[in-house]
Amino acid sequence: MTTAGDIMHRGAQWIPAHETLDRAAQLMRELNVGALPISDENERLCGILTDRDIVVGCVAMGHDPARITAGEMAKGTPRWIDANADVGEVLREMREHQIRRLPVIQDKRLVGMISEADLARHLADDQIASWAESVYATTTR
Repeated sequence: MTTAGDIMHRGAQWIPAHETLDRAAQLMRELNVGALPISDENERLCGILTDRDIVVGCVAMGHDPARITAGEMAKGTPRWIDANADVGEVLREMREHQIRRLPVIQDKRLVGMISEADLARHLADDQIASWAESVYATTTR
């Protein structure tokens, strides 16, 4: 059985909720990623911040990314998957919530992220096609 832990990108990093968006953008550049999980003061997942969130939700609105925090941009209930979850559960979670990036948690700690690229590297073409159709068909994210 292939698990979330088998296909995830290891080394994912949190951005603390109190950090500013300009720092988040710098960290994204350093890590070469387009999304960061947001952690609360107890290092628990409280959201996910994307590069698009910074541009559309802050810069395009005329706000200063040095004054807006990652926590202020966190909206909704963050989705995640346990490292031991089967790949079928990973795909189901991403399909049902139409998300393209999924934090992987083990023992209440962030251990990795699953992105579209990770799926493409580890899954069969028909699985990828089915997933992409369901996620992109009606998404507005």
